Amino acid sequence: MKLHVLGLFLFLFPSVATLRAQSQTAPPVPEPDTRYKVDILVVVGHPDDDVEVAAYMAKLIEQQHKRVAVVYATRGNSGGNAAGQEQANALADVREMEARHSLASYGITLAWFLHGSDTPGSDVLHSLEQWGHGKALDEVVRLVRITRPEIILTWMPNYVVGENHEDHQGAGVLATEAFDLAANPLAFPEQVEAPRDRLNISNYGEGLRPWQPKKIYYFSDATHFDFFKGKGPEYPTSDISPSRKIPYSQIAAEAWESYKTQNDFTDAQLKEFTEEPVRLIFGKSLVGGAVSSDVFDGITPGSIPYARHGGYEPPGQKLSFDLGGPWSFYHLFWRAHNIEHLADLYSPEAQVAPGDKLWIPLIIRNDTDSPKQIELHPVLPQGWTRYPSAVGYPVAAHDSYTIQFITTAPASQKNTWQTLTWNALSDGKNIGTVTLRVDVAGNYLPQ
Repeated sequence: MKLHVLGLFLFLFPSVATLRAQSQTAPPVPEPDTRYKVDILVVVGHPDDDVEVAAYMAKLIEQQHKRVAVVYATRGNSGGNAAGQEQANALADVREMEARHSLASYGITLAWFLHGSDTPGSDVLHSLEQWGHGKALDEVVRLVRITRPEIILTWMPNYVVGENHEDHQGAGVLATEAFDLAANPLAFPEQVEAPRDRLNISNYGEGLRPWQPKKIYYFSDATHFDFFKGKGPEYPTSDISPSRKIPYSQIAAEAWESYKTQNDFTDAQLKEFTEEPVRLIFGKSLVGGAVSSDVFDGITPGSIPYARHGGYEPPGQKLSFDLGGPWSFYHLFWRAHNIEHLADLYSPEAQVAPGDKLWIPLIIRNDTDSPKQIELHPVLPQGWTRYPSAVGYPVAAHDSYTIQFITTAPASQKNTWQTLTWNALSDGKNIGTVTLRVDVAGNYLPQ
């Protein structure tokens, strides 16, 4: 009886030594919130861009039980409205709800909308300027750390003949940067700082963990598809959904029906949008796998270490002449993020309607210690105009000179491809030749 009483006493009143031992064992750090862990994170510009890969996402969700989330860089506040009069912020509210209904129709419940303004145009630098590049990147890095995707799918960061929307390109830039930064604790360090008391209010430190995605792939709004061949996997949209007994292309088309404000496509355009194969361009992989193999080839559960990307490399002491603006940016961007192969997909191209102005930035860089005088000689197709007409350009040492070249194409060359060339000379020697292929499109809407 005494032993039973003693045991009960020790249970109710443990010894000081026992209490000390228990107090020396700290509770485990809470795991990241599993509700938001996904296999694929899709990063796009606007509500309705997601339909570009909807057929493939629907198949992955239904047949492979993958989890998918979508990030929209804008809420589509500047688009047209085929359903009503709502515009600006009101239209953004409507389009956000359209997106949530569209995604839910094939199984996506995770969607985030950033604060960028819808900026119609074709120059990615304009979108990044309007959005506040750093602020937008902060948001995308945060969402990569929250969702911890294995794979990122996004718009191709390149200038292409097609819709060529600057917001599409901007989404691709942000997604690529976030892929390379989310595992770096020095990138937005406040996000990975532990909160002082997570159960209290007014904490600072967001309590996230660094995360390195394993692969990134791109899709494109181009109107020609030749450059996709052999550059990434391709997924048919004609496969039949086991549960719904319809092709995944039809599931994508029905998802598109939620976008009433944007639902002014012709039947032919909608067919092209939803029934063409989902074509992806390989970006990079940190887990191996062939360029055209399945996106999940090499993917295994768990985290991988941070992978350092190339970063910016100065050009060295030389004179150079290149396309400026977005083309110049991309050449530096691709090298910095180890996706230089995007430069080999196709030669630089642009699109313009006959009689409309085509803006072509050209840049002369002088990274030498001496000022230079550069002569610029354009070689244009017959009937094309040119502005400015100047030939000589002074460029100071360790400086650059950007030429805002404007030209128009004659109506006689409608529906043809033309080649524009510029040669730059210094002291009679060629320092560079720039070539741009231009689609003189009769149905092109200038951006």
